[in-house]
Amino acid sequence: MLDAGLNEGVSLSVDSRGVAYLTFAHPRSNSLPGAVLAALADAVRGLGGRSDVKVVVLGSAGDRAFCAGASFDELVAISDEEEGLRFFMGFAHVINALRSIPQLVIGRVQGKAVGGGVGLAAATDYCLATRFAAVKLSELAVGIGPFVVGPAVERKLGVSAMSQLAVDATAWRSADWAQSRGLYADVLEDVTALDAAVEALAGRLAASNPEAMAELKRVFWSGCEDWDTLLAARAAVSGRLVLSDFTREAIARFKAG
Repeated sequence: MLDAGLNEGVSLSVDSRGVAYLTFAHPRSNSLPGAVLAALADAVRGLGGRSDVKVVVLGSAGDRAFCAGASFDELVAISDEEEGLRFFMGFAHVINALRSIPQLVIGRVQGKAVGGGVGLAAATDYCLATRFAAVKLSELAVGIGPFVVGPAVERKLGVSAMSQLAVDATAWRSADWAQSRGLYADVLEDVTALDAAVEALAGRLAASNPEAMAELKRVFWSGCEDWDTLLAARAAVSGRLVLSDFTREAIARFKAG
């Protein structure tokens, strides 16, 4: 779906409380081309080094889809494994940046999340959503698989729920389903209620001890220290598979539909 009201890119603002609002946007349902992924990873890493930032809110623009995942236009343009690795490493860099910064990250999910969008939501430390925020891991349907985002999704939902999403790749799971599996901490009725909940939590965290929150985050992400290597290996798998005739034909059908 094309939303001409959204401009491609990443925006950042920090309020007087030390709450950083990091927002990504793309006119195609907030999909994630390489340039947006790179800007997002750079912005997250930059926030990690700022002592004036106490908590980060990660969201997307508009009031429709949270994130449509990888950019199909860029996927079909990949011509060799090196390009494929570079593209999928974009998701790896964002996930690793989110887990590595000392600040707690609140996810704000206002609408549907697909593929990499589910991975972004899973890589936040506390995620809030509306009832419209259904999820789907559609990668297998186009011949790839949720290899790069898989560790983040599995960490939050467990192997069973992640497997259900990955195997039944064309089925949407409701926001309530995602909450019951641990992806969302709460599901709100609409964007107004979502923003109120995000603001209340961000305010409480901004007034909390930054050192204590950083130590908590280390505990939350314990056991993920090898993800720089793990996600790079997963990106290489996706980068190889995206070159197959099956995947190219499947993506072409998706684009045509």
